[in-house]
Amino acid sequence: MSLPRAVPADVPESERARFLANLHRVTQGSGRLMLMAGDQKVEHLNDDFVGDHVAVDDADPEHLFRIASRARIGAFATQLGLISRYAPDYRDVPYVVKLNAKTHLVPARSADPLSRQWHTIEQVVRLRDTAGLQMVGIGYTLYPGSAFEAEMLAEAAKAVFEAHQQGLLAILWAYPRGQHITDEHDAHLIAGVAGLAACLGADFVKVNAPSAGPQSLREAVRAAGRTGVVCAGGGERGAEAFLRGLHAQLTEGGAAGSATGRNIHQRPLAEAVRLCNAITALDCDGASLHDALRILHGS
Repeated sequence: MSLPRAVPADVPESERARFLANLHRVTQGSGRLMLMAGDQKVEHLNDDFVGDHVAVDDADPEHLFRIASRARIGAFATQLGLISRYAPDYRDVPYVVKLNAKTHLVPARSADPLSRQWHTIEQVVRLRDTAGLQMVGIGYTLYPGSAFEAEMLAEAAKAVFEAHQQGLLAILWAYPRGQHITDEHDAHLIAGVAGLAACLGADFVKVNAPSAGPQSLREAVRAAGRTGVVCAGGGERGAEAFLRGLHAQLTEGGAAGSATGRNIHQRPLAEAVRLCNAITALDCDGASLHDALRILHGS
């Protein structure tokens, strides 16, 4: 995937240069996104940050910022509150602001999910301009199939348009969930929500990896058209297994990069940095799996 020849029409002429600079930064000129996702402190509360399989470092929110500042990444996605608290000490990190979030305290089997917007694009831009931070984009999670999808779709459509008006990238997290969804990892359904993200004007959409395997991701890539499709990293796996899976998504499934959270930040700092560097080599350099594994092991 290469950088687009044309900027979306809802990006005004005055913001075209900023939009292209942000796109170049998060894809490192490749057109493929390397997103380090750090929004789980809301989505999963503290479940992802303590435990036998989690590095002690991860208990401190600053661990996320240390990784993002020392590793080669495209952008770091997290909530505006964390950015405002820590980003002044990590100014070189490019940030994607998650506009909405919800906890997992109410399970999907009890009620269809609803995730409302916390912050406006105006607030994001104000912090970008007054604090001099690298805000390169916004993120929004929607749940197609929820009884509340209409509210989230309206918010997402407005957020994408307003982000583009300010030269910001728009990335959607799209997970089909609700009482009528029987298999959220179905490849055909994932393709449907990828196409939905395209209709909303997103630059990239983050979806769950289809259970049928990486080749089945091709349907979603075709459905999304000019919207890049990336897969959620999911729960913690061995680093080598994770890289093998990502390589297959890129080469067999046509993914436009990756969006990885727990598989990065649950590791000690040095290991997390090496894994980020290996992921970025696959995403942005088109490196071989062999070369990515060498980066992982520091050889």
